[in-house]
Amino acid sequence: MSIFGSMKTAVSGMNAQANRLSTVADNIANVNTTGYKAVSTSFSSLVLPSSGGNYNSGGVQTSVRQAVSDQGDISYTTSSTDLAISGDGFFIVQGPDGTPVLTRAGDFTKDDEGNLVNAAGFMLMGYSYDSGAPAVVVNGFDGLVPVNVNQDGLTAIASTSGIFKGNLDSNAKIAPVAPATAPSANLATTTTDTKKVSMVAYDRLGNKVMYDFYFTKSSVAAAPPPAPPATAATWEVAMFRNADAAVGGATSFPYSTAAVGTGALTFDRDGKMTSTGAVNIVDPVTGQTIAMDFSAFTQLGADFSGTGTPNGQAATPVKDVTVDGDGIVYAKYEDGSTKPLYRIPLANVASPDKLTLMSGNVYSANGQSGVTVTGFPQTNGLGTIKAGALEGSNVDLAGELTEMIESQRSYTANSKVFQTGSDIMDVLVNLKR
Repeated sequence: MSIFGSMKTAVSGMNAQANRLSTVADNIANVNTTGYKAVSTSFSSLVLPSSGGNYNSGGVQTSVRQAVSDQGDISYTTSSTDLAISGDGFFIVQGPDGTPVLTRAGDFTKDDEGNLVNAAGFMLMGYSYDSGAPAVVVNGFDGLVPVNVNQDGLTAIASTSGIFKGNLDSNAKIAPVAPATAPSANLATTTTDTKKVSMVAYDRLGNKVMYDFYFTKSSVAAAPPPAPPATAATWEVAMFRNADAAVGGATSFPYSTAAVGTGALTFDRDGKMTSTGAVNIVDPVTGQTIAMDFSAFTQLGADFSGTGTPNGQAATPVKDVTVDGDGIVYAKYEDGSTKPLYRIPLANVASPDKLTLMSGNVYSANGQSGVTVTGFPQTNGLGTIKAGALEGSNVDLAGELTEMIESQRSYTANSKVFQTGSDIMDVLVNLKR
């Protein structure tokens, strides 16, 4: 047995407990750090070869383990830009050097340029809706841009399409369809069976433009024997600018301008539409073409009903920015409408606990963690984004204090081994005297 060996073993034991105490200190210091993941120390023995009755003491070495995959508690806040992940995945953020890294710290606030930046100074990345609904790049960070929520000023979006749905009463009588009397001729005195509804759209400057829609049954095809008495029918839809309607008369006719769109809607004997239902509004005043879709209409034995939903938006200031569970960042306008701005992806690796920890509570992938895979929230096993919430540290403070006491006791015991070896060496030295 080597006295020096036992002393070196004691030194390795003290170093191991010092490492353990360091991880405890880090955990306690970051117990209130958003998205922080606890670290712990694992011990493994070092054994030296021994022969016969001669035992050579070895030592102990340590390795650090991360509890990255353990979910922290989620608490709700009053900030709509605070984001938490419930489930697997990481936010993709960018540091000052422009390198994308991963984090669970979602305490984002606007910087002076409107970019969302967390407490460590890392910028949230997402896909923009500028070119339509984004698609995710599953094996890289291409296409990601900083999420900027600085939406000052007014925003106006011109209407380009609309959907009209409802029911046309199958019991309506056929109205006169001579060119001079049909609504599309702009001279008609409509009957009670011609139904009128209106819809508001928006021009390029965000001004409201109202259109009047007239639905008139124009023909009925008799059912050939031995079919039931139900019949197929065709309806005319005619659309006018409401601002050009006649003033002071019994009806809106005649309008001062021609119809801005007409079309035919045909139905089978079951009341289902057989035509495409596509009719365009071509407005010579605004210079816009609005593609209307009437395909959701039915012709059944019920009262007339109709509702229209165009796209577009009036000139409205942004009131707030919201984020849904799918990671879509919306601008919420003062009139209650919303517009998607960005979609926030999440990233994950095969072994999150093996990620490389970096300053700022961020992680980078390595050979042990596996390849980074990117996807949208709630797809491919990724979690949900919760807005107005933060994920807390997963540190168990009571457990860390217990670890601290154990580390202190073990360090003291190892120091006693070292001290005993030192005393034995003194005895050996004094034998010479």
